[in-house]
Amino acid sequence: MKQLAIFLIYLFLLTSPAFADPKPTLPIDNPQSGEDQYLLAPGDLVEISVWKEESLQKVEALVAPDGNITFPLVGTVMAAGKPISALESSIVSKLADYIAEPVVTVKLLQNNGNTIFVIGKVNKPGVYPVNRRIDVMQALSLAGGLTVFADTGSTFSGIFGGGGPIHVLRRVGNVVKVFPFDYDDVVEGKHLEQNIILEPGDTVTVP
Repeated sequence: MKQLAIFLIYLFLLTSPAFADPKPTLPIDNPQSGEDQYLLAPGDLVEISVWKEESLQKVEALVAPDGNITFPLVGTVMAAGKPISALESSIVSKLADYIAEPVVTVKLLQNNGNTIFVIGKVNKPGVYPVNRRIDVMQALSLAGGLTVFADTGSTFSGIFGGGGPIHVLRRVGNVVKVFPFDYDDVVEGKHLEQNIILEPGDTVTVP
């Protein structure tokens, strides 16, 4: 009888909520959709529709070189650097002065703005439009990888202490910024901060 009582107490402790496997108390966020991961850039073409507004259906807008788009009633809206959802919110906030509770849908028609360039000793140098943000290694992969004649950076890394001969060139206004990239280091899992996310218009050079 004593053994039975001990067994029942033990069974109660195992099934009690206090001893059960912990459950998350906060919802787990879903990863962002591919559309929200893409940031609009000059040259992109979007289609904007406002629900129940016949004159505001499927209006095409090109992201201008200054990053803005124009839309009826709204005027100029900054689009570059924003995901689709953020642009929708910006248009909604401006339309609210004219339309009660506007519902706005933005669709990306062409992503001509998010273009990168890979030149030099890669197997497929050229211009690459991409539909999401990519890093240097992914850009090199798009270009078919390095040729056998490419300088991957190990020699220069040993002499100068990092920063191989591959570079990312980025124009910011009238200034060109240069980001060194040591391929050998990154492949070996070292100095991964060199594997930066590319911006539209970046050029990866492989000597």
